[in-house]
Amino acid sequence: MSYQFGRRGFLRGLAYGGAGVSLSGMMSGCVSFGGAYEDLTELRCTPLQKVRVGVIGLGMRGPGAVHHYSGLPGVEVTALCDLLPERAERQRNWLVQKKKPEPKVYAGREDSWKELCDSEDVDLVHITTPWLLHAPQGIYALKAGKHAVSEVPCAVTLDECWELVETVEKTRRHFMMLENCCYGENEMLALSLCRNGVLGELFHGEAAYNHDLRFLQFANLKEGGYHDYWRLEYNAKHTGNPYPTHGLGPVCQYMDINRGDRFEYLTSVSSDEFGLRDYAARKFGPDSAEAKRKYALGDMNNTIIRTAKGRTILVQHDTSNARPYTRLNLIQGTKGILSDYPLRVALEPDAERWMDEKKLAELKEKYAHPLWKKNGKAAIEHGGHGGMDYLLLRRLVYCLQNGQPLDISVYDSVLWCSLVELTEKSVRKRGASVDVPDFTRGAWKTAQPLGLVDVG
Repeated sequence: MSYQFGRRGFLRGLAYGGAGVSLSGMMSGCVSFGGAYEDLTELRCTPLQKVRVGVIGLGMRGPGAVHHYSGLPGVEVTALCDLLPERAERQRNWLVQKKKPEPKVYAGREDSWKELCDSEDVDLVHITTPWLLHAPQGIYALKAGKHAVSEVPCAVTLDECWELVETVEKTRRHFMMLENCCYGENEMLALSLCRNGVLGELFHGEAAYNHDLRFLQFANLKEGGYHDYWRLEYNAKHTGNPYPTHGLGPVCQYMDINRGDRFEYLTSVSSDEFGLRDYAARKFGPDSAEAKRKYALGDMNNTIIRTAKGRTILVQHDTSNARPYTRLNLIQGTKGILSDYPLRVALEPDAERWMDEKKLAELKEKYAHPLWKKNGKAAIEHGGHGGMDYLLLRRLVYCLQNGQPLDISVYDSVLWCSLVELTEKSVRKRGASVDVPDFTRGAWKTAQPLGLVDVG
């Protein structure tokens, strides 16, 4: 895509995505762009009796968002946007068939999304476009007076992270990364165990996005792949961990990161690349351009983060190999441990072995998160990654309609995404330690932990 944006961070992002650009030109410093500071972890905005949503990007994830929003009370999808007009028309027709109000369509031009953001008929802009567009589109929407939410990652450079933070602080509009895994049933159970002190004092977590995406990366649009192979193109130019948040977000919530603790530094190491070339050789032939191409992304990336309170977090990434899916989702405390894929729990005084199925079922019933306990049936019926997508949007809409702070603040969103640039920097320096910015500027010391939230 040849999208053009007049802002320094995104231009830098495009620049370091190009061939032949030096590392020094790609990496930005851990500094803000300046301006007045006000902690908005608990940002509360005027309640919206009716939430009017505009969705930008109607490829893989956008249609699901349209369908979920259309089933929530007090929500109307008023605008749709995609570079490909047929995608937007497909969703407009779906809404009309469901006897929903007909939305406006903005499509066919590379800047059509700006018209959606500027529309007076939109309160919330929902962004599901390729990674490099998330931050610039979110920033533009905020400056247009809209609340904005973005698929993951919401930013790929530190400059983008800082500009998102400062734009929220200046506009006083919500921005939230749509980390749906924070709303998974097992993740919310783990959060409940942590909040109730069942695991004791927490000191280590493990997170991952280990997911075989070889087919999707090499598939064309008709086969269900990414438009213009954008994900493969990104992985051909970048190393480190480009997609850290699915496993990391929940672990950060368990540990109260940004709300009592913070990341201090990390070190990151990647293996060489093997899987993409091997897959390409078998699909296209060993002499094909795809098989002979060099891909910067190492197959397995391991990152270790140390926090101000002396805790550690392991974060893994592998999307290039044959393997079962896992986010690890492990949290260790002084009284016990929860480990996922499959879900297992071990607690004192019998912590040397995993609970049997009966005890685990009893634990799940006793400590079920209220959001899942009350809404789990509806979540499963509506679907979306096992119901987590539905619960995320239902909770988001509830907060907007009731003037409540969002569960994932802009500080959380950008911190989790800062690993995209920081891990690449560490990998390229042979695993050297890299400091992590404090996007809260010290507010983490007094910010309150996320509670066991519900939808009233």
